[in-house]
Amino acid sequence: MINKKYYALGTLINLSVAEPATTADLDAAYKLIQDYEDKLTVNRPESEVMSINHNAGIKAVSVPEDTYGLIKLAVETSQLHLGFNVAIGPLVKLWKIGFKGANKPLDSDIKTKLTEIDPAQIELNDEEHSVFLKQPGMEIDLGGIAKGWIADRIKEMWLKSGVESGIVDLGGNVLLVGRSLRPDSMWKIGIQNPVEKRNVPVGILHTTEKSIGTSGIYERKLVIDGHEYHHMFDSKTGYPIANNLASVTIISDKSVDGEIWSTLGFYQGIEKGMAMIEEQPGIEAIFITRDLEVFSTSGLKDSFTII
Repeated sequence: MINKKYYALGTLINLSVAEPATTADLDAAYKLIQDYEDKLTVNRPESEVMSINHNAGIKAVSVPEDTYGLIKLAVETSQLHLGFNVAIGPLVKLWKIGFKGANKPLDSDIKTKLTEIDPAQIELNDEEHSVFLKQPGMEIDLGGIAKGWIADRIKEMWLKSGVESGIVDLGGNVLLVGRSLRPDSMWKIGIQNPVEKRNVPVGILHTTEKSIGTSGIYERKLVIDGHEYHHMFDSKTGYPIANNLASVTIISDKSVDGEIWSTLGFYQGIEKGMAMIEEQPGIEAIFITRDLEVFSTSGLKDSFTII
């Protein structure tokens, strides 16, 4: 495997391809990541998404078809009110967990922001490819879905250019391309132990080409007076989601589905989350609690082994 590391999307990017693919395929993927980051980021004053946010309560803003398609998927998922919320931006920027200035806000400030994060107040126009945030102060934030969507675009590009085997690793969200170079053509992927340092697995997944995406409390957190606050927020309370989960890993064909379902599964908790995911064709999950109990959906019984 030919491998290169890059930095983008606020994280370490690790891209690999097997020959006859070359470093040109890796660099092309990185260029694609940079282009989409420029379009989708909310961590800079200007982007296609920020043009929508700047016009909250003022007017609808038209964006290119690809950006609109991603936003539409995020909005429609958010309007199910199952735990994923693309309108969470004001709350993310209030807490700043994972960014400079991270803090525990005043309860009164949190309550104010709760009035600005209702996804029902987002209006989409398919003909104009426009998005209107109906209330001033609203901000959409694609941080919970963009990495997976971008990974899927990289895989599409690689397959078109003839890449036969590769790995897209966007900060721990892994998308496998083609067959493994192992004799059985299967991939072996470690599932992160959420209380250990990076690359210490709790179990091993033996799989064909899939996406393996995780939502967890261990990557970005704030510690104040011995209390940990993670970066996954409950839209009803304005505080980090309160349950006993440390991580939810989704195994799916598309990386964007892994992003969505890992968030929904984490929010819903083990019992409801497992039941929901069992009903989804082609979606499997591994739930890990804070005290390292591991639960997986029925479709993984022959492919996931706890170490």
